[in-house]
Amino acid sequence: MEKSEILVTTTEYVPGHDYEIIGEVFGLTTQSKNVVKNIGAGFKNIVGGEIKAYTELLTEARDIAIDRLRQNAVKMGADAVVMMRFDSDSISADMETVAAYGTAVKFK
Repeated sequence: MEKSEILVTTTEYVPGHDYEIIGEVFGLTTQSKNVVKNIGAGFKNIVGGEIKAYTELLTEARDIAIDRLRQNAVKMGADAVVMMRFDSDSISADMETVAAYGTAVKFK
């Protein structure tokens, strides 16, 4: 199965499917923006408003984490991931770690 075919859902059940639990699955990434964008974000912090460079950073990190979650689910032989959640944390002023995690399942 291709990773793009892996169903990822935040719900506990997939309607119309019985499944067996394979185990926990996750995808991790740590991202950083370049120095120029960090300086621009610092100026924006002074005047307030959305800091688009960091919104982009988190969006990119989320997408990579989900992609890696799907890759790991395929390696486990899963058909889907249920109860998917995100966790994020700042490592430093300009680095973010994002984890996507859930339960890998195989349809019966």
